Amino acid sequence: MFKVLIVSLGLGVPASVAAVWNNPYPAAQDEQNILYSSFSERPKHLDPVRAYSSDEYMFIAQIYEPPLQYHFLRRPYTLVPLTTDGIPEVVYFNREGVPLSADVSVADIAYSEFTIRIRAGILYQPHPAFAADDQGVGLRRPMSSSELAAVRTLADFQRTGTRELTADDYVYQIKRMANPQLHCPIAGVMGQYIVGFSELSEDIARTLEQNDYGDYLDLRRFPLTGVTTIDRYTYRIRIKGKYPQFLYWQAMPFFAPMPWEADRFYSQAGLQEKNISLDWFPVGTGPFMLTQNNPNLRMVLDRNPNFRSEQFPMLGQEGDAASGLLADAGRPLPFIDRAIYSLEKESIPRWNKFLQGYYDHSGISSDSFDQAIQFSARGDAQLTERMRQRGIGLSTAVAVSSYYMGFNMLHAVLGGDSERARKLRRALSIAVDFEEFIAIFTNGRGVAAQGPIPPGIFGNLDGEAGVNPYVYDWIDGRARRKPISVAKALLREAGYPNGMEASTGKPLVLHFEAVARGPDDKARLNWLRKQMAKLSIQLVVRATDYNRFREKMLKGTGEIFFWGWNADYPDPENFLFLLYGPNAKALHNGENASNYENAEFDELFSQMKNMENGARRQAVIDRMLNIVRRDAPWMWGFHPQAFSLHHAWIRNMQPNLMANNTLKYVRIDPELRAARRLAWNEPVLWPMGLVGVLFGLSIVPAVIGYRRREKSTAL
Repeated sequence: MFKVLIVSLGLGVPASVAAVWNNPYPAAQDEQNILYSSFSERPKHLDPVRAYSSDEYMFIAQIYEPPLQYHFLRRPYTLVPLTTDGIPEVVYFNREGVPLSADVSVADIAYSEFTIRIRAGILYQPHPAFAADDQGVGLRRPMSSSELAAVRTLADFQRTGTRELTADDYVYQIKRMANPQLHCPIAGVMGQYIVGFSELSEDIARTLEQNDYGDYLDLRRFPLTGVTTIDRYTYRIRIKGKYPQFLYWQAMPFFAPMPWEADRFYSQAGLQEKNISLDWFPVGTGPFMLTQNNPNLRMVLDRNPNFRSEQFPMLGQEGDAASGLLADAGRPLPFIDRAIYSLEKESIPRWNKFLQGYYDHSGISSDSFDQAIQFSARGDAQLTERMRQRGIGLSTAVAVSSYYMGFNMLHAVLGGDSERARKLRRALSIAVDFEEFIAIFTNGRGVAAQGPIPPGIFGNLDGEAGVNPYVYDWIDGRARRKPISVAKALLREAGYPNGMEASTGKPLVLHFEAVARGPDDKARLNWLRKQMAKLSIQLVVRATDYNRFREKMLKGTGEIFFWGWNADYPDPENFLFLLYGPNAKALHNGENASNYENAEFDELFSQMKNMENGARRQAVIDRMLNIVRRDAPWMWGFHPQAFSLHHAWIRNMQPNLMANNTLKYVRIDPELRAARRLAWNEPVLWPMGLVGVLFGLSIVPAVIGYRRREKSTAL
């Protein structure tokens, strides 16, 4: 009995069996073609007319297909067809409706027409909205109360169907954006451009007020003058004036197709209460479809069996072939069969599961950064030895964002266009060392900015051509921040030798408008004071909450502030407009928080914003950058850098911070993953054996005593 107990407690368990003890997934999935990932918050909206955040796009961008997409590999970010047969054609017209040449003056263009042609043969995923009987007649009549009572989830609808994607589906979705009942976040912007959009919205609003349409408001019966169907696969959008950036919107889910059948299906009374809606179960033509939506546990994307043939890109950037990124060139997409996303609210369990091989890729939180990343003598980020031993790969990409420290150009000392104020701002720009800030406060995840345009956006130049010569020198093939002696010389020329105002002998005191919330903010503010102390300038921090901070910015009463901007679309206009005079926040309630105004810059901006990318546009941008670098309305700050890790069994984890539909490019080696999981998760059983031995030894005296008592009783 004693020997059997010891063996059962851990000395006779095969490693292949023991290794599955901590596996959070069924053993049957071990070698299946599945991607495992996580999410931390339930996506609020999965309806493409309402979704507008990264946690929502992580799912719906794999399901819905707008006309265009971003090339997976090319940089700068480049639009390519997704469901179309090419990039939409654009024709310009004057007010009389006469077509104009492409090089005509922007002032002469009254309208632009985009003709969009989609490819034939694209099918929707299987869905009950398309269910039909044997004769092809649709079955989705309004459900009776008894039928509705039997339905709990979308899977309870036994019949499904599909149909071909048509141009009408794209037109229908644009009309949904105009529906005030749906609260589309970009409806206001589209109302400024799409002809007839605002009028349609008003028309729908009147119908909603009358409330005589039943459960389903059929938007097909509402005309939209600026959007028309030409034929089964072609539609046309007319916008006001010239707006080249309109093409970028065509790569966002807002402009993905919506079949009227799905809208009607989800409008049936009672389905919303059962969470059977477009916000819960999308319907699209993309490579994946959402088959499980349990946001308190997991969300599952399965391969769409009706997905058409799409291939991995044949061409990329220089070096992509050598790095293996073109190994799958021309192969059909998608590569994986399923993606399982598990809810993980805490970063430490998520990180541990990644190290165990139960998540295929991971971000890097501040808690785990030192375990994953170390920096070389040159300051380059690289993996730690532990990560390299496990075959883990590192992917980095500079975000299409800019974080900057701005000067209020309305301020008496810091603002204005005098040479004295310019030199003061440039001196401060040199003294505040953002390379040091990045190293201390972002774990090295960022690049110091040379201007407002991030890398990867047209207008940002690499190398010496892209360096800000007022703050940096180009030395040994790298940008080097000018020495503090240069900043002190500029400060002296500005009339503040050693931080003292020459005319009065009083110290120069500046104020920083801070939004302080905790210890981390205190450390940043102390760092900033030290930067100013290099020039013997006193910095007074005026801490407040975010609402009060925004009020100061709106009134133009602040001095120095820290802010940032994330791209809506990858175009320089979306960053340079932050310095456009008519967008001044204090004067016009725009996004120009520094209230910078320069007549030459504004004139060039008006030219640049509607130009096509090319040498002419680059020349205009170069002139604009030279002006703002000279005037220094910002200390240019930095562009944050995204770091992500992936295991050796996952391929094509190339970061693309504008594209959201990248799941289809990911390839998995399930056999390698299963082997690594087995090796990394062998249970440590000797403590159990030791406990068994100690337990056995502890009961020996009791057994001996019991037997003695038995013998004594018998005698």
